This record gives sequence, C-alpha cells and structure tokens, in this order.
Amino acid sequence: METSTGEQLERAVQRYLRHVQLERGRSPHTVAAYRRDLERYLRHLAARGVTAPEAIGEADVAAFVAEVRQPADGSPGVSASSAARMLSSVRGWHRFLAEEGIVERDVAAEQRPPKQPKRLPKAISIAEVERLLEACGGDDAVALRDRALLELLYATGARVSEAVDLNVDDIVGEGGAAAEAVRLFGKGRKQRIVPLGRYAREALDAYLVRARPLLSPRGAATPALFLGARGARLSRQSVWLVIRDAAARASLTADLSPHTLRHSFATHLLEGGADVRVVQELLGHASVATTQLYTLVTADAVREAWATAHPRAL
Repeated sequence: METSTGEQLERAVQRYLRHVQLERGRSPHTVAAYRRDLERYLRHLAARGVTAPEAIGEADVAAFVAEVRQPADGSPGVSASSAARMLSSVRGWHRFLAEEGIVERDVAAEQRPPKQPKRLPKAISIAEVERLLEACGGDDAVALRDRALLELLYATGARVSEAVDLNVDDIVGEGGAAAEAVRLFGKGRKQRIVPLGRYAREALDAYLVRARPLLSPRGAATPALFLGARGARLSRQSVWLVIRDAAARASLTADLSPHTLRHSFATHLLEGGADVRVVQELLGHASVATTQLYTLVTADAVREAWATAHPRAL
C-alpha cells in the first residue's frame, strides 16, 4: 500500500486483515479480495486528505461508493455488484475499528449498497452437462483427473475454491469402501458432507487408482486431491481452463465456468423435485433466500413449457 495514505490507516488495515485470516478463518482468496478493496478505499481517502481512522466520516464512505460507480475522471465505473462487494469490505473494516476501540463509532454502519438488478443463475441442460463430461474421455492421467474433477463439481455443486482445496482424506467411504461422499469446507470453513453419485464415484476411483499416483511423484508430497501436471495442487485458474477446453471439445457455445456446474446442480435437483431446504444444505448457503433464486429459474421453465404445450396458452 502507498505510504501517502497515512501510516495509521495502513497499520489499521493490516491489523484487520490479520484478524479476518487468523481469528475468523477466512480463506487466502477472501483475504486477498479484502486487501484489494481496502487498498482502493485508502487511495480514495488519501485523495480526500484523510490520513487517520478517526478522521473518516460518513461522507467519506458515501463518496467512495459514488466514486467507484461513477469515477470523476469519466472512466467506466464498476458494476453494482462489485460496488456492493467493495462496500462490504469497507464496512467490515469500520466495524472492526469500532469493536477494537480504535475509533469511537462505526461511520459505515448506515451506508447501504447500490441496488442490484436481480440476475438469475445460469444453468445448462442435463444433455449439455453429459456432453461436457463425455468430452473428458481418455485414459491418460490428465484426462482421468479432468473427468473426476468435472464429475465431482456437478455431483456435489461444489464451489471451485472448495474443489481445489480438497484433500484425499476428504473423500469419505465406510470401512475402506469406494468413495461415497465428499467433505466440503465452505465459507468460514463451515463443513458439509455431500453424497457422490455412481458416475462421480467411479470417476474418482479411476483417478485415485490410475492417475494420481502418476502425477504425485512429479512434485513435493501433498495431501491435495486434485493435482496439476507437475504434481502440485491444482489451481482455480487451471479448473477454468479444464472446463473451457472440455466445452470447446463438446461444441458448447455457452460461456461456461465452474459456477455453471454449481448452478446446473441446483437447478436440476429442484426440477427433479428436491426440497429447497435440502438444496440449501447441499450448496452450503447460509440463507435459504439465496437458494430460492433457483426456484425462479425452474418456475420460468414451467411457464415456458406451459406456453408451448397448452392448447389455450395463446
């Protein structure tokens, strides 16, 4: 961070980042995101001549939200969702400052994020999922790994960060039996157990028996489940590349990501009659309201089917 923002502010941010990492157990990815947001906030404060935590006022926080949405220099602003995420980081820091007695009050407590348009999750059809998975055929170590990875993502609805953080011991089986479930660690390291279907079990067994032993000696010993070509833990970026390449081989034109499989997992479960509370548990959502977005997707599908098929729909 730049020293022009004031050493007191820098020290307060560093103290907060250590707190969320060590005491709240936030992942390195989350801490890095907080760091980027707060670095931008400190540059904003520096431009306004604010150099100490106690000098920050409500107007400074409000001006930051306005500035990232519509920069004064005329450059493109960030989306409402990005501005909301940045404000969340800023509010967390200000709340920490007040709780630790560094400042007298939380000046960001009343600041509300910009309204965001309701965007429904994107999902692909079951047939498209099958085409994507079949595109990972092959008997070499990387192909077996890619098939196991994609089968697991679709079978469990795991976030990409949860998948790459998996260790071999997180694959759960009873009495030495084949993999039956996976132990996922979500936001705040909250644990959940998600069952594995037959296809995912078979793909994981093939990977663990025939592929991982070939990849493992290429790098330092690691408990990671999914390994890269050099034997290290597979990265999030690599997972994106795996899906992109599989989508190209499957001739899928949609812009796919690891989250596409998570959305498809939830949508297909609800379309199959699963209770929204069960899907909430499987996805690791803290609130059922987040999961209920998927019910809007399936409701749209029902309306479309009715409008197409009913003789008096038109």
